[in-house]
Amino acid sequence: MTSKQRAYLKSLASVLNPIFQVGKSSITPEVTEAIGEAFNTKELIKVAVLKNCADDPREIAEMIAERTHSEVVQVIGKKIVLYKPDKDDPKIVLPK
Repeated sequence: MTSKQRAYLKSLASVLNPIFQVGKSSITPEVTEAIGEAFNTKELIKVAVLKNCADDPREIAEMIAERTHSEVVQVIGKKIVLYKPDKDDPKIVLPK
């Protein structure tokens, strides 16, 4: 992903609210599965890491991205933005 594409996705994500929260139990298989299923309907997802989670948000982002075959767009503080294009009908068209 180019820096221009990443910047475009960041601008789209700025208005999104987190739809998942990672708490004290960190990354559970259920959380990973739920995020993976969310990619069936959405291409861009924001995840919040709660204060009671001891793990590093950057590491959490990398783990989720690896398990869901998505890409980390950005990690700011305790917010994670992930992107996974729809294979059949991509709704987000990235700039070249």
